[in-house]
Amino acid sequence: MMRVTNSMISRNSMTNMNHNKVNVDTLNTQMTTQKKIIRPSDDPIIAVRALRLRSNLSELNQYYERNIPDAQSWLEITEGALNNMEKLLENIYTKCVDGSTDVKTQEDRAAILKDLQSLRKQIYAEGNTDCAGRSVFTGYKTNSQLTFLKDDQTVKYEITEPLSYKDIEEKRFYSNNVTVPDTREEVLEGVEIEDMPQEHVIHRIRLSYEALGDITQNDLQYVDGNGNLRRLNGTQYTINGNRDAISVNTTQAYDDWAASGYRIAPNEVKYFKETGELVFGEEAATYIGGQKLQLSITYQKQGFAEGEVRPEHYFNCKNITDGDNPVTYVKENQEIKYTVAFNQELVVNTQAKDVLDADIGRDVDELTNAVQAAIAAHDKVDKLKAMQEEQQYSDEESQAKLKEWLEAAEKEASYADDNMQKVYARGITKFQGHMDRVKLARTDLGSRESRLKLTENRMSNQQATFEKLKSRNEDMELSDIIIEYTAAYNAYQASLQASAKANGQTLLNYL
Repeated sequence: MMRVTNSMISRNSMTNMNHNKVNVDTLNTQMTTQKKIIRPSDDPIIAVRALRLRSNLSELNQYYERNIPDAQSWLEITEGALNNMEKLLENIYTKCVDGSTDVKTQEDRAAILKDLQSLRKQIYAEGNTDCAGRSVFTGYKTNSQLTFLKDDQTVKYEITEPLSYKDIEEKRFYSNNVTVPDTREEVLEGVEIEDMPQEHVIHRIRLSYEALGDITQNDLQYVDGNGNLRRLNGTQYTINGNRDAISVNTTQAYDDWAASGYRIAPNEVKYFKETGELVFGEEAATYIGGQKLQLSITYQKQGFAEGEVRPEHYFNCKNITDGDNPVTYVKENQEIKYTVAFNQELVVNTQAKDVLDADIGRDVDELTNAVQAAIAAHDKVDKLKAMQEEQQYSDEESQAKLKEWLEAAEKEASYADDNMQKVYARGITKFQGHMDRVKLARTDLGSRESRLKLTENRMSNQQATFEKLKSRNEDMELSDIIIEYTAAYNAYQASLQASAKANGQTLLNYL
């Protein structure tokens, strides 16, 4: 049997007391921090699990507290802008329905004109909506507005605009418009039959801008069956057994064409930089429509007016304001995505090309031009009728000539009313299409908002779950700690007392 010495008892007692003391210290620290561990070495398993849970919770907090609210703000602001756009387009649509009716007074026309001019400015203003300084409709170019905010006559672009056979439409041009005479001598000149106002119905494609630069015949192209670009000029065709080639005229000025009575050959295509139009002869329009050709035209434009759309948001183009350092823009899908959950992204932006056509402004301009033409034509009629009542024109000869002038003016007014009615009737279809695009964009936006709301709810639940798991892994209940601490403290006190008694006896006590 091994002999137990006093030193052994003393050493074991010290060891046990120290162990109890460490246990009391550990529980005291836990009671103070209410944490299971202070350092990883206390419990590596809890430490590793804590790191993973904290990492996941940090990521969840980023999604739930920052990414999702940012995405919600972007979507809400976009929804507000789309809602305003729809109301504006609906208002214009209503004006088109109203303007397409037969009977309109000068007051009616003036009211329509005033409304359209104000609505035109507001449409693209909604397109410039921003979220915290970032434009919401311009794709990746969030620091760029959708339109020019003020007139800029220095900026210059080279633009390649895609066109389609579907863009060909009829337009009515009018020659021999009346100029009201100012003197009796002018009145007595009268109006010859051949000088009466005439209407010319011609096919045309309207480009997105006017006041353009010159182009060459090679700048107007189409895509052939193999997907290659071919120049339209010189394209052979056969219609009704007649074989010919399309001729592209890029040099004639618009005023000269108007002075010629809007003459155009059946196989001819004319480009007018002043109005931003391509007009087509009957055979050229028939061939392009029959072949369903997809066209493109490259032109330059220097100087943009306030409210005109910036080309880089709609077309392949170059900013060549600084000829030595051109900036190239390529039309592409520019979706801005937010990560709103683990491995889940949500597109937050709506791109202008999916909502607003680049030529909505020009559609409104055509409506206003038609109204202005009708107002001007009826003003001429009213002025000539007033002249018939003036003393200086009371003689029979003057009255006869004024009747000729009035007949011409009334014919011009009749043409203007008919054109206004047809332009507005066509506007009904166009603006219905514009509204449909906005409604489709709102529907898509609404579905994304619904998905984001579901994700937000899921992230909220996951955040609560991970908080609970984290707490369960790291935290301790204060009541449990107090019980354990009390037991450990009592054990420590008992060990002190036992050690005092054991170490108080020596060999001398037995001698």
